Amino acid sequence: MWPEDSHRRETNLALELALADAGGVGASRERVAGLRAMLLDELIAGASELEQTRSGYARPVAVAFAVVSGRTPSPSESSPQPVAPGRSAGSLISVAPVDQALRADPGAVGERAWLLVAALAGAMVQAVAASAPAPTGALERSPSTRGQATSSAHARVLDLQAGALGDWLALALALAVADDGDAAELAVIAFEDESARIDRLRARAYAVPAGVLEAVTDLRPPIGEDHPLRAAEAVARLGGRPADESSVAEHEDEVLAMLGASIDTVRPHEEQDPSLRAARRILQRLAGMGKWGGYHTDIAHLARGFAGNERALAIEIGEQLIAAGLLVAKPSVGQRHVFLNPRRAGDIHALIERGVVPAGLELPRA
Repeated sequence: MWPEDSHRRETNLALELALADAGGVGASRERVAGLRAMLLDELIAGASELEQTRSGYARPVAVAFAVVSGRTPSPSESSPQPVAPGRSAGSLISVAPVDQALRADPGAVGERAWLLVAALAGAMVQAVAASAPAPTGALERSPSTRGQATSSAHARVLDLQAGALGDWLALALALAVADDGDAAELAVIAFEDESARIDRLRARAYAVPAGVLEAVTDLRPPIGEDHPLRAAEAVARLGGRPADESSVAEHEDEVLAMLGASIDTVRPHEEQDPSLRAARRILQRLAGMGKWGGYHTDIAHLARGFAGNERALAIEIGEQLIAAGLLVAKPSVGQRHVFLNPRRAGDIHALIERGVVPAGLELPRA
């Protein structure tokens, strides 16, 4: 939804018009190459827009969704995988003008690019849930019926995959039933809702024919148990908005419970030194929520889970973590936000897992 109709008239609508002329997701194979070339042009333009102070105001940042039938994401193979009968009817695949290096390095992209990806993940979770057959007696699902899909047996399974379309990031989720493109259309609607609250960003989603995105390769889980894409998917499966900081904070305890079993660390509460225990606990919670790079949180949230005088200690230690470069602080609207420094990931994990205090970190004495 655009604030002004005049803005859309100034926008480059070539891809939108070409898709309409070709028949949308049902376009013939003869039109696919041309549509793919136009999408790639939009992705290049979108990447440039994401580097601006305000992104998408001159030309909306484009993302695309497609249903690719007869293919499922694979955690270990880069080639499309055949579908076993009764298991999956293909995948909902998306692409964004974001560096595909994000799959392994959360620090590879800036804040607005990350929030665009988080909105993409949220839209995909909604669309796949909405396109799945509802259990007997269940209410009808739609992308606007947030959280309803979490009642299914598979609601807590995290299976978002990340791949590449050339240099660009691609995401994929398996579909439960055969789909002729409805999931892509639903994802477009859901994305409008998911991305609407991202500050200084105007983005536009397109549902494209399967052939446009069939060249996506190397689909596999994001690298790292604490990758922010895992947290984003978890928030979406719990009915939250992964691109909305307040919604992420609202679901934090549930997300940590969902992801915590797979995060293999020494329990920070077993640490005897109160300051070191608090530092490890703060970092573990942030890592569990995927708060690396563009995924940040209000510094006041560092005291979550601490009681009484420990809350003040947690904030003090947070300041020391910032001073040591393990956390990065940034101003936000009326707040001060922090995130884990991806360039210090080794030191952060050593502190969480083994209690190794890196050089430069001075913790308050007990």
